[in-house]
Amino acid sequence: MVFGSREKNSTASGDQSHKFLTIKSIENDEKPPSCTVLSPEPNCRPCLSTLTASISYFVSPRSLPINSNPSHSPSIGLSLVCSISRPRLVLLPTSPLQLENMSAYCGKYHDELIANATYIGTPGKGILAADESTGTIGKRLASINVENVEDNRRALRELLFCCPGALQYLSGAILFEETLYQKTASGKPFVDVLKEGGVLPGIKVDQGTIELAGTNGETTTQGHDDLGKRCKKYYEAGARFAKWRAVLKIGPNEPSQLSIDANANGLARYAIICQENGLVPIVEPEILVDGPHDIKKCACVTERVLAACYKALNDHHVLLEGTLLKPNMVTPGSDSAKVAPEVIAEHTVRALQRTVPAAVPAIVFLSGGQSEEEATVNLNAMNKLKGKKPWSLSFSFGRALQQSTLKAWAGKTENMEKARAAFLKRCKANSEATLGTYKGDAAGGEGVSESLHVKDYKY
Repeated sequence: MVFGSREKNSTASGDQSHKFLTIKSIENDEKPPSCTVLSPEPNCRPCLSTLTASISYFVSPRSLPINSNPSHSPSIGLSLVCSISRPRLVLLPTSPLQLENMSAYCGKYHDELIANATYIGTPGKGILAADESTGTIGKRLASINVENVEDNRRALRELLFCCPGALQYLSGAILFEETLYQKTASGKPFVDVLKEGGVLPGIKVDQGTIELAGTNGETTTQGHDDLGKRCKKYYEAGARFAKWRAVLKIGPNEPSQLSIDANANGLARYAIICQENGLVPIVEPEILVDGPHDIKKCACVTERVLAACYKALNDHHVLLEGTLLKPNMVTPGSDSAKVAPEVIAEHTVRALQRTVPAAVPAIVFLSGGQSEEEATVNLNAMNKLKGKKPWSLSFSFGRALQQSTLKAWAGKTENMEKARAAFLKRCKANSEATLGTYKGDAAGGEGVSESLHVKDYKY
């Protein structure tokens, strides 16, 4: 890669000649130095004719707001005709560039991000979402009459992470910050337990939702201010991916375009900050199931939201190959009649086909208040569905992996083996669902078919 800068040389006769390229090699991941390239003298014909350049690589338009007209070049696929009215930095390639290097993050974590995102999306594996905040896990523990103290929170996570045979069905586990630094009762860090089991540790990095001014109770997600510093710290602690949840709702006039745009841009900003610090971002625009809407309405809203998200991700130069999408399944509202798993599969996959680029390696669904069995059966139906599916379809379940386990455990040491058997059964069932081979043999057991819907659910 080379970069150009303008130099002006005066001759003895007073004529001016212009040399516009000073050549210097730079590495792919090295930021080019600041330099002024295009600053011709007014009405200078040599400048006007020579400096109208076609460039095939450019830095973020936010930092280089060039006035340009796009044109197509058969040799390089994409070019910009650069205006010379203002000083600008121009990068010129010495060899053909991949299009991805022209539009997306290509820093030092580039290859690692792609490898980790691809691994998490391995067919037959999925994500355990164990990132409940202290308040949310307190509600779970209260449902089985267990006190919300750190020892009990740690005991529940240890039950899950140290379940014999379960980790073979998982590729990732999302943790709350407290859990990232916790250890087993014997003193082994949870991060090491997961890594040794072939499971990448992830981390919840958003700081909850706040009401979005100018809307009818819609929300946006906070936590950007110190996100870069926190991501760096989490990476050093062993995390390799992150999660950020945006929440949208369906109503008579919702979601508003303001809500869609605010949440899409918030997700994109989070995603690029994560990638710059080595974490694969899970993009989670959850459309709540609350309401009486039918499945067609949910499909329409899902398509609008996902289209906005990928527009924002591209605007922020996010490396799509190093991301994961965590959407809701397309279902009728909670107050509407249920439909068959095959109908949910058809509407969900079609919405994804219309909006999610093939560059995304995997789509890991949230359960969204479905029962454990519903979530598994619907995921299985999607993977059985014939048609174009350039991404793997997997799971990132929290309640839908833990409900029956929690009931079986009830906070009692003597129930540990029974609880782990329930957890192993659900992990295996969802692993099979990612392959479209689930036969329904995990449908029995306490809590398996219990609806997990909570109106206006908050983590």
